[in-house]
Amino acid sequence: MKNTVIKFGAYGFLLGLGLFLAGVFFGENLEMSQGMVIGYLTILASLIFVFFGIKHYRDKQNNGVLTIGKAIVIGISISIFAAIGIAIADYIYTSAINPNFYEDYVAAQRAEGYTGEIPDYGNFGLALFMFGQVMIIGFIISLISAVVLQRKNN
Repeated sequence: MKNTVIKFGAYGFLLGLGLFLAGVFFGENLEMSQGMVIGYLTILASLIFVFFGIKHYRDKQNNGVLTIGKAIVIGISISIFAAIGIAIADYIYTSAINPNFYEDYVAAQRAEGYTGEIPDYGNFGLALFMFGQVMIIGFIISLISAVVLQRKNN
């Protein structure tokens, strides 16, 4: 299981980090809402390795057998790698590439009519928030993959 998690987790890490940074550089003239769409697509793309990692473990390492619990553990473990990659990219973006991100975000929210308070958690807080978002989506994908890919001993 460890080798599967490391292999597919590394794929998710690299894809998440790479796509996030590529989106920043190639989409620098996009509106914030378009950037958010690209961000969520990046999250989903990096988490595709959750499904493939679970399937690989079932088919190649566990003789075609897989419990829901084991699949969820594998999926969450792979998700951690992808979440770290995206959180690192987010931190790089908000601290080095666009240090005015918070001000830009607040301005965009105000332009859309939002009048509530928007707390500033700093660059590290934003990266932790991104990590949490990826983990929540990763858990959902892990759960769905576990249900789809489970196979009991015959």
